[in-house]
Amino acid sequence: MSLNGPRGSAWAMTERTARDVDRAKHHFSVGPSAMRWDGETLVIDIAEVSSPLPYKVRGTIRVRPEMIGSTAFSLDPEGRHRWHPVAPRAHVEVSMTDPGLRWSGAGYFDSNFGDEALEDGFNDWHWSRAHLRNDVAVLYEGKRRDGTPFDLALRLDRMGNWHDIEQPAPVRLPRSAWMIERLTRADRGFIPRVAKTWVDAPFYARSKLSTRLFGENVEAVHESLSLNRFRSTIVQGMLPFRMPRAIWR
Repeated sequence: MSLNGPRGSAWAMTERTARDVDRAKHHFSVGPSAMRWDGETLVIDIAEVSSPLPYKVRGTIRVRPEMIGSTAFSLDPEGRHRWHPVAPRAHVEVSMTDPGLRWSGAGYFDSNFGDEALEDGFNDWHWSRAHLRNDVAVLYEGKRRDGTPFDLALRLDRMGNWHDIEQPAPVRLPRSAWMIERLTRADRGFIPRVAKTWVDAPFYARSKLSTRLFGENVEAVHESLSLNRFRSTIVQGMLPFRMPRAIWR
């Protein structure tokens, strides 16, 4: 979990073994944290400990979808990697006890899943989503491990139906502090601005963009992921300090 805001932040991501996982039709738990579907809302209960500084990260997040995406998309010809925009537009309520934070607003929920490690399938990717006036735009592109490109440009309507659209013009953003390359798309002639970088890691950057898409001025959530950087020896050596491994516990 990554929690970022002006009044506090928190990070927790602990590796778990198969015996720590429990899954049913409307319930999924990993270690002490769990999520459940009550018929209208996805309720996520978080009970974690940060690393390397061991402070508690606890609270509840409620995600109430305003639309449900019905389709999972393959990111490679063999279908080893899939992406599903589960709730492209949602109302989210966050109530954290550790740290003590509370807010609500517009949100989004998706899922990446597959049959091999991401670093075996991709060199990098760049993803962004923006809530437009009547629908949601999602732009997703990158390069697979074999060097071939992939890209998706979608608009999802209020019913959760998706529509293929032409990718807007490419724009190169400033690199992150860790020198991660960041690419995005915007209406031709418009220069997006990185309004805030929430996560700046050796292989990943998540940011808020002020941009223009399909004739609308919008704020977009953007991420760039370098899986070449992720699989490097030095980054793999750094990971256990932020992500405790199951073998350590």
